Amino acid sequence: MLRTLKWIFIALLVLLATAAGWFWYTYKSPYGYHPAEPAMVDTRIPRQDVFVYGTLRQSWIRWLVTGRAGDSRPATLAGYRKQDLDVIADDEGQVDGEIISVTPDELRALDRYERVGVRYQRESVKLEDGGIVWIYRLIDQ
Repeated sequence: MLRTLKWIFIALLVLLATAAGWFWYTYKSPYGYHPAEPAMVDTRIPRQDVFVYGTLRQSWIRWLVTGRAGDSRPATLAGYRKQDLDVIADDEGQVDGEIISVTPDELRALDRYERVGVRYQRESVKLEDGGIVWIYRLIDQ
């Protein structure tokens, strides 16, 4: 019994180390992410607002990606509708999401998480309340 528990514990440690290694390589390391043209980040602006409508609505995901969960506030993006992992233009649609305010370094971390230039593009949009924010949209393949 004790021997079985020992092997289960070792297997769990290996699984945890593998997951941690994958996360580091994918989101934190200088390897594995080389967009053809990185998105611009204006370091003169101390905080920028980002509209999130998917996984980044989860504070624990934001904490893993940026090192800070931060606060969010509800927002609505009119003229779009959510389709799978993207938002697409639709005059009658609206997407409910959240606004997060991030530093330039956190915006770079979000760009890496979203694979800007490879999978997503970051663009500015106008919200229903008139605010201008960044949003991540899938690149047409």
